[in-house]
Amino acid sequence: METKTTESNSTVAMTDEALKEVKRLLDLQGITEGGLRLGVKGGGCSGLSYTVNFDDKIGEFDTVTEVDGVKVIVDAKSAIYLQGMTLDYQKDMVSGAFKFINPNATKTCGCGESFSA
Repeated sequence: METKTTESNSTVAMTDEALKEVKRLLDLQGITEGGLRLGVKGGGCSGLSYTVNFDDKIGEFDTVTEVDGVKVIVDAKSAIYLQGMTLDYQKDMVSGAFKFINPNATKTCGCGESFSA
């Protein structure tokens, strides 16, 4: 199955699958203001962990861009680590999960949720 990527002038791009899932989750939670907040925090087996949340608050130093109608919010510290990253969504028969394709990651753990840069 071919994966298309929806890019914007933001730090992060999303595949069509990720965009579809984010829109579904926003609708499911009734979020009309705000959007998808992506970030990085210390921790995990490789040193840094990704964070994915929905947020209706936009901070003074946040970068906000729109990808096909979805606001992507990234704080200034995380933007350094997420520059050029693609967010994907993969689903199998049992579950689904977001996958981070990050060109800045020099090492990732087996779970794919932590990395070092």
